[in-house]
Amino acid sequence: MKMKAAILQTKVFAEKEKNIRQLEEILDCGKTEGADLVTLPEMFACPYETGNFPLYAEPEGGPSWQALSALAKKHHIYLSAGSMPEFGAAAEGQTGRRVYNTAYVFDRGGRQIGKHRKAHLFDINVTGGQCFRESDTLSPGNQITCFDTEFGKVGLCVCYDFRFPETARLMAQDGAKLILVPAAFNMTTGPAHWELMFRQRAVESQCYVIGTAPARDVESSYISWGHSIAVDPWGTVLAQMDEKEGIRLVEFDFDYLEKVRQELPLLKHRRTDLYELHRI
Repeated sequence: MKMKAAILQTKVFAEKEKNIRQLEEILDCGKTEGADLVTLPEMFACPYETGNFPLYAEPEGGPSWQALSALAKKHHIYLSAGSMPEFGAAAEGQTGRRVYNTAYVFDRGGRQIGKHRKAHLFDINVTGGQCFRESDTLSPGNQITCFDTEFGKVGLCVCYDFRFPETARLMAQDGAKLILVPAAFNMTTGPAHWELMFRQRAVESQCYVIGTAPARDVESSYISWGHSIAVDPWGTVLAQMDEKEGIRLVEFDFDYLEKVRQELPLLKHRRTDLYELHRI
């Protein structure tokens, strides 16, 4: 069985609705024609700044959610809608609502079939490089996320989550054959780790993986590395973009994935008598 995906490396505009219109125009003009799945970047409709997350946040089912659902249904596609700030319920004993970095996935009928709240918050301080603290305004999620499609099970996480090999391994153990990662590496971490990480995780989990990033905007406070990528279970880079806006169509052959898993049965050879990975 084969799936065709369209990876959209889009520019992020300060006007939230302009990002939705941009997606609508891309889908309407036929640039993703033939794709079963369309993928969007992390924070695709919100400039990546901690102060913006509460300002741009919407509850599940809000205006952006509804627009994305309608586009998935109109174009009869699976839509991995990047991520966006989501308002959740207030913590016990508190009055303010929590804000999450949340990824949604819609099926061909516009129904939400996947939702993942970023579990590992990006709090780093690299000497001479990037300093960022998502935890200043975001709360962490607490789930490993997979969902079913006509092509099989798919895993979903957000950017920094994929740094942690346990995340991909748990999704593979749950049956995922493809892992979707809306992500926004920066000019410090991107050149060093972007391709390396995606190839590592694809080989370890024996899954196809897609990393979808925003296009680079040198005038923004947080500059995206770009380089949206797709990797196969053998670690071969099927496609990688540069830093500019663009669309890349990629085909995934799940019969090939099964061949890799049969010939190099890493997942079967785990010594679960010596070690085991499971949810808490």
